Amino acid sequence: MNALQIRQIDAGEFPRAWPIFRDVIAGGDTYSYPPDLSPEQAQAMWTDPPSRCFVAERDGEVLGLYMLRPNHPRGLGDHVANAGYMVSPAARGQGVASAMCEHSLQQAREAGFVAMQYNYVVSSNEAAVRLWQRHGFAIVGRVPGAFRHAVHGPTDVLVMHRAL
Repeated sequence: MNALQIRQIDAGEFPRAWPIFRDVIAGGDTYSYPPDLSPEQAQAMWTDPPSRCFVAERDGEVLGLYMLRPNHPRGLGDHVANAGYMVSPAARGQGVASAMCEHSLQQAREAGFVAMQYNYVVSSNEAAVRLWQRHGFAIVGRVPGAFRHAVHGPTDVLVMHRAL
């Protein structure tokens, strides 16, 4: 198996990552995006500046994608990064999310951010919570019932943070 490659993409390449994005939001269990979000809307959110989109590929196949941007794009909060990650169901458990997290932390440092914050981690997504904690993130807040989980109903969301 060849090495995982992570690289930035532009809007023109987003359609290669769209099937993963579509499948992840369709589950209604990890992202608050509406399940009927259009490819164009997703592309704009993840590729229009100040957002930057990256894909994780192996042998030319997109296995995951992530987005990096300022947590607050203007003003006195733009020194803290925010990111979102999606992995193909077929590639889960292969270290793709962990590799993308490490890559995003390095990209954030290089861009001058001093911290990274995840604003909306669904608490029932235990694998993600454990992964982010392994990468140095702490739970700094909990919002009761803020996510309408497709299976569990009202579910807490976590705010997670780490210094860079």
